[in-house]
Amino acid sequence: MDVIFWEWLSFFVRWTHVMAGVAWIGSSFYFVHLDLSLKRRASLPPQAYGDEWQVHGGGFYHMVKYLVAPPQLPEHVTWFKWEAYATWLSGFALLVIVYYLGARLYMIDPAVLDIDPATAVAASLGGLFLGWFIYNVFCESDLARSDLKLALAGFAMIVAFALIYSFVFSGRGAFMQVGAIMGTIMAANVFMVIIPNQRKVVAALKAGETPDPTLGAKGKQRSLHNNYLTLPVVFVMIGNHYPLAFATRYSWIILALVIVMGVAIRHFFNTQHKGGPAPWWTWGVTALCGLAIMALSSFGPKPVRAAAASAGPTTELAENAEIVIQSRCAMCHAEQPAWPGVGVAPKGVKLETFAEIETHASGLRTVAVLTHSMPPGNITEMTQDERDTLRAWLDSLR
Repeated sequence: MDVIFWEWLSFFVRWTHVMAGVAWIGSSFYFVHLDLSLKRRASLPPQAYGDEWQVHGGGFYHMVKYLVAPPQLPEHVTWFKWEAYATWLSGFALLVIVYYLGARLYMIDPAVLDIDPATAVAASLGGLFLGWFIYNVFCESDLARSDLKLALAGFAMIVAFALIYSFVFSGRGAFMQVGAIMGTIMAANVFMVIIPNQRKVVAALKAGETPDPTLGAKGKQRSLHNNYLTLPVVFVMIGNHYPLAFATRYSWIILALVIVMGVAIRHFFNTQHKGGPAPWWTWGVTALCGLAIMALSSFGPKPVRAAAASAGPTTELAENAEIVIQSRCAMCHAEQPAWPGVGVAPKGVKLETFAEIETHASGLRTVAVLTHSMPPGNITEMTQDERDTLRAWLDSLR
């Protein structure tokens, strides 16, 4: 029952994370599109920066933007913040449920760095805080005067984190850690800068004062950063299901190239929304990065020092379970998969030794006992008696 509870809890939190992320990404894409497509017209109200006519859902919308604020606020104003907060909170909850509580399985690789779960969690939390702190220092420094210099500094910081964590966590753990750092930066931009600045503008208006125009400018800059980080973060969200992305020798370079791809794609659409000449070169950059990623993933996993030898099965149940796994699963879940068309172990799960089988015991219960999702389509013809053997061994571990 514990396995079922945690599996469904993880599923529901992940679903919440995806729903909130869709809402946040949608509003980010929409408002950047709207902001870049605004037109200045003589008929605009006083202090208005630009407007845009849009059609959707059978009706017309007239959108007007004030660069600082209108002379008077209406009775009701919609604040776009809960999408960001819900995305980060559900993402952090998922990080705790899957990675922190399962640190031995998903974060720690003794062949990379043999640390205990508490140390791994501390290293992860420290990275989330440090990533935001360094990024915010960049944004408050002279670098912020140049969007290009600020972007390059932020890019270098993220790549540095990817490289550092590749020597601390497993490939999957390092990949998700960097994604969490980017997601934290995005949510903190909303919570620490964009919304507080908007509140300061509202407070100034209510006090009969002229709002500081730099507040809106800073908020807009942070919002644009979020827009460009969106696609790389989405890639990391789905990339943990693809070992070629995270479990290969140059995964940190792959992540750097993914960021370049995401930025290039957003730059194309942002430029299109602005009405400028289409930067078709961005698709060439995207294609080249994609080809480079494929080439880098072909080098296979990075060489690591051998892990300490572990004891083999000590009971007849364990021996029988190992025989089942070796004969029905290990041809795919191996360092060098023997099954045609399988280049790397699915999800990075290897089941060649009894120690590896023990490590993934909880997952085996889910995919081979509680459900029959593995082997896929029962392609290796695992029998019910063999599944019962696995169940008996797994029950003995409780």
